[in-house]
Amino acid sequence: MSMHRKTITLTEQQDDWVKAQIEGGHFGNDSEYIRHLIRRDQQAQERLATLREALLEGEASGEPRPLNISAVKAAGRQRMKAAK
Repeated sequence: MSMHRKTITLTEQQDDWVKAQIEGGHFGNDSEYIRHLIRRDQQAQERLATLREALLEGEASGEPRPLNISAVKAAGRQRMKAAK
């Protein structure tokens, strides 16, 4: 994987935070921490896209029906019995 150098500007508070993460032993250097944050953001965006897709599927699935909580509980009990 090729690496690309970037220049970023941080506030003093942000810089202190990054340094504290490194001094705390969580990361070896600034770049490791920034890459970690990018990976976390990528994962969050993927989860958000999955959620949005599920919402769209739900909206497209038809008219809503009243919730029958008794039927939901009964189905859950059946699954619990089957799993034993």
